[in-house]
Amino acid sequence: MSRIVVVDDSKLMRNLLQHLLEQAGHEVEPWADVAASEIPGRIKEGHPDLVITDYQMPGCNGLTVARMVRKVKPGLPIIVVTATHDPGMVEAMTRQEVSRILYKPLKEEELLTAVNEALAQPA
Repeated sequence: MSRIVVVDDSKLMRNLLQHLLEQAGHEVEPWADVAASEIPGRIKEGHPDLVITDYQMPGCNGLTVARMVRKVKPGLPIIVVTATHDPGMVEAMTRQEVSRILYKPLKEEELLTAVNEALAQPA
C-alpha cells in the first residue's frame, strides 16, 4: 500500500481523489489550506510515496508545492492536476521534475495509470 498526499483547496476534489485512490488500495492523506512553509515538515513527518496537487489554489499553488517538496525529498513523485493549459506552467513544472501533469476533467483510469507509473519510478 502506498501513502499518497493529496493537496487541493476544493473539498469535492480532495474527497473524489481520496475515494478513487483508497478504492485502488492506497492510503491517502488529504491536505487543504496548506502554507508553503508547512510542506517540508509535513513531508518529512508523513513519509509519503507520492504527492498529488492541484495547480490553481489560493496562496500556495502547485508549483510552490512542488518546490517545497523538492527541498526535502528530491526524488518524490509529484502529479499536478490542472485545468490550465499553459506552456509556461508546463515548463515550470518540468523544471521541478514533476512526474506528470493531468488535465481536468480528470478521468479515473488516467489518474490510476499516472499514479501507478509515478510510484514505479525509481526514487
